[in-house]
Amino acid sequence: MAGSLKVFLTSWLLFLVCTGLQAQYESIEQEGEVGISGGAAHYFGDLNPDTHLNRPKIALGAFFRKQFGNYVAVRVDAHYAQLGYSDIYNKQNSFDLRRNLSFDTDIWELAFQGDFNFFKFVPRDGRYRYTPYLTFGAGIFSYNPYTYYQGQKVYLRPLGTEGQGSALYPNRKPYGTMAACFPIGVGFKYNLNPKMNLSFEVVYRFTTTDYIDDVSTTYAGAAAFPTLPNGQPSLAGLLQDRSYATGEPIGIAGRQRGYSNQKDSYVMAELMLSFNITSYKCPTAK
Repeated sequence: MAGSLKVFLTSWLLFLVCTGLQAQYESIEQEGEVGISGGAAHYFGDLNPDTHLNRPKIALGAFFRKQFGNYVAVRVDAHYAQLGYSDIYNKQNSFDLRRNLSFDTDIWELAFQGDFNFFKFVPRDGRYRYTPYLTFGAGIFSYNPYTYYQGQKVYLRPLGTEGQGSALYPNRKPYGTMAACFPIGVGFKYNLNPKMNLSFEVVYRFTTTDYIDDVSTTYAGAAAFPTLPNGQPSLAGLLQDRSYATGEPIGIAGRQRGYSNQKDSYVMAELMLSFNITSYKCPTAK
């Protein structure tokens, strides 16, 4: 009889302890995450019309994600990335290879995105510790394309390489250094422990500009660029048509230089480490 009572009391004590731990566990709510990211960025546009993925550059970021339940979140993303390309990689296209243009640019981006989990995601619960997700949103970014001429870094926008600001092309206005972007992508998130998560995502950015690479419409022609006092072409005249380095110049006024009907874009693939922000909610009586 005494042995049975001892077993009963021990079982009851374990039940109370487990119930208390479960109540405490359920009282911890996931509020959001703060994290950092790093990976690669790649450009697509007039200098990379066949969407090659052969010249990735660095991408770094930081973000804050606010959780709304176990399936939906809203986040603010800040990114720095480098983009660039050159016609020397377009070996299958003889015109692009002759065109001989190149660019690089730094990208500073701020975006607001919604994240939608495919599975229930609950940190601290082994049953719901991972999920694929979809993300999309809108943002702004800055860019300022440059190239190298005789070893010197030269920013292209002030030169008006397609006749922007010249008397011959009054309708071609200088492009800005900021544009809108619309990120859309997929990711996979895994809860490492109660405090940290690891994610990997690939996000493509549609943009509202065709001048990330300083190439969009047609050649302005040599007449749009004044010559130097010694009769030599100006720097703008030299950089608007660099085909002279590959043979007979092709930059005749009105000849296609880029494809203005399609905006430039870029993609980022990143590994992300985030830290959970939690709150304690008093358990309700049941």
